[in-house]
Amino acid sequence: MIPLRRARRLHLKKYREAERLFLAEGKRLLAEATIEPLQVFSEPEQIQRVSTLKTPAGPVGVFPYLDVPAGELLGASRTVVLLEGVQDPGNVGTVIRSARAFGAGVALSRGCADLYNPKTVRSTMGSLFHVPVARELDPLEFLRIARESGFRLVAAVPRGGEPPERMPDGRLVVAVGAEGAGLSPEVVCACGLKVSIPSRAPSLNAAVAASVLLYEAYRRVLP
Repeated sequence: MIPLRRARRLHLKKYREAERLFLAEGKRLLAEATIEPLQVFSEPEQIQRVSTLKTPAGPVGVFPYLDVPAGELLGASRTVVLLEGVQDPGNVGTVIRSARAFGAGVALSRGCADLYNPKTVRSTMGSLFHVPVARELDPLEFLRIARESGFRLVAAVPRGGEPPERMPDGRLVVAVGAEGAGLSPEVVCACGLKVSIPSRAPSLNAAVAASVLLYEAYRRVLP
């Protein structure tokens, strides 16, 4: 039994990290869960007190952390999207949704939005329970491990890269940076190929760019 007061503390990252627990709110998120919650608050008064929303969306579940080590992520995935410095929780959550749709895993560098931030969790629309995610990674170390594990490495850049259809077949890590800042030069240099998405816009946000590239990798394995 998790007391309501203890659950409320999970609004803050330092308490989530200390307990390795997070909150998922709403019937849809709880229905998507692949593991049993440790606690569900379903009474209106309880929901009002533990919810992170001004207008609560329904029951609130307490779950253990779901992230996996980098090696496990690479072992479970044919395609992985590596996000470097993507700080917007909505973008991170949307990328996890796209990864679920296109059969990929997700790697989050240090400096990305917290995977268990309530906004990130809501933005995944339950896909957090279905996608292998590694977090708080050193991106260069992750790319090194991926290369040694047989993955080809691709960096998404705003311009000057090959078109997405030139991405190699097989096991793939696609690195995507935040809109504006983009990938660090070190990450771009560590990847064997640069790709650019043709667009009339000056730039695409990380979620859009990652989704396009994940689909491009996915369509090659469609029957």
